Amino acid sequence: MNSQLLLQQAKKACQKNGARLTTAREQVFLLMAETEGAIGAYDLLDKLKALDPGAKPATVYRALDFLAAQGFVHKIESINSFLLCDHFSECNHPVQLLICDSCGQVEEIQSNNLDLAIRAMADASGFTINKQVVEAHGKCRTCQ
Repeated sequence: MNSQLLLQQAKKACQKNGARLTTAREQVFLLMAETEGAIGAYDLLDKLKALDPGAKPATVYRALDFLAAQGFVHKIESINSFLLCDHFSECNHPVQLLICDSCGQVEEIQSNNLDLAIRAMADASGFTINKQVVEAHGKCRTCQ
């Protein structure tokens, strides 16, 4: 999807949620939108420095924290990187990621059956799920 179109959707979502998309947050969002797949914070910082030479790691991390809180990006804990979510209008959707250990490609998938199974097991244990991210590692079609 077009990065400018995604940015307009993000701005509308922020306005609706009473959140503020600052210049730094917008720049990081656009860099994420123009990046294919997942990217680490320091790689983002390198790209941001081309736009703002004074950018610091804290700038990127604060922007990523904000974008994640808004549902615009997903943090991939196992590889310490971030992935733009292009269907962020469904802010609280369960996240399921397929991560290729060979090439690093990350694909977001959506399985309602997996979500229901996890929620049923959690309910049976008296556990309430606030956020769900499932990371599956393996090899993509290209690397097999």
